Amino acid sequence: MMKQIFLATLTLTAACLRVLAADAEAGFQTIFNGQNLTGWDGNRTLWSVKDGAIVGQTTAERPTKGNTFLIWTNGPVADFELRLSYKITPNNDKGFANSGIQYRSTVADPANWVVGGYQADFEAGDTYSGILYEERMRGILAERGQKVVLREADGKLVKDVTGSVGNSKEIQAAIKKDGWNDYVIIARGNHLQHFINGRPTVDVTDETGDNAAKSGVLALQLHAGLPMTVQFKNVRIKTLSSLSPSAQGELDRLSGAWGVGSLEANGAELPSENSTGMTLTITGGKYSVANESEIDHGTFSIDTAKSPKAMDIRPEMGPGAGKLIMAIYEFSGDTMRVCYALQEGGERPREFKTTPDSGRLLISYKRKQP
Repeated sequence: MMKQIFLATLTLTAACLRVLAADAEAGFQTIFNGQNLTGWDGNRTLWSVKDGAIVGQTTAERPTKGNTFLIWTNGPVADFELRLSYKITPNNDKGFANSGIQYRSTVADPANWVVGGYQADFEAGDTYSGILYEERMRGILAERGQKVVLREADGKLVKDVTGSVGNSKEIQAAIKKDGWNDYVIIARGNHLQHFINGRPTVDVTDETGDNAAKSGVLALQLHAGLPMTVQFKNVRIKTLSSLSPSAQGELDRLSGAWGVGSLEANGAELPSENSTGMTLTITGGKYSVANESEIDHGTFSIDTAKSPKAMDIRPEMGPGAGKLIMAIYEFSGDTMRVCYALQEGGERPREFKTTPDSGRLLISYKRKQP
């Protein structure tokens, strides 16, 4: 009887572990099929697939003059959690091999697959694995074990070390030099975290405004220099929300179709015919404005912690395309007011009114019933 109970307990425990493992991977998308480089772009003389892993390799006969990258073509990535396993091997007598995982990055030279931006670094040595490096830009932003806040003062980057996530030597001791290691990157808003083999390696908050990348490409690095091999497998990603629960709830309530009521610009009320038939449609963090045909669309984000509540709009079409429009808003039930600062580089409005030459637009919206 005891043996049966023991076996039943083992079976139940195994089942629970399988459920927990499945839950831990819920929402993740596999972005490498284990067979070929479909969905990835890079120098095929240096990148290949072998034994279910992405392989980047340089040799004395086949080097790379500069750092080159294998770029995921289904990006960009913004707020996400990335999980993968890596293995790095120096094929030289100096023991040198360095690589990294680019995220929220930009393609600087498409012809040569050159990428710049945030990088989760790793190497065959003892210094750089786990750090936050910014390729082609600001260099090392956080060393291993550091909790850092990045800010700017007098036009210069300031790295405030505000705490620790662990002892650098102890983190390094848990990294396998001759085997596979698990790397996790979490990017949510301006908060960036790296983990290797379950240990946090850096925790960074980037408060440098436009210099803090919010989205960009994902890529794998093959470093220039001495011959080396780097391998990646089990690459999967999950999209995250950068919003607080309260902001996410408000964003959900804002979703739907809104009719435009009154408009006021630079202290003067605009004629009603300017808004007749115009509809603002919000779906999550995306919007579109249409009359007889769509005339504007883009993305936006909200900050419910500010007073008044703040809204940042990024048009992808229309006269404001590619610009950041700052606004404030108030919302209650089926009514909403938004005051926009239309002048590029202008300050965010502080109240729901416009004045002559202020470059502000105030719109009152009424929710449309289905």
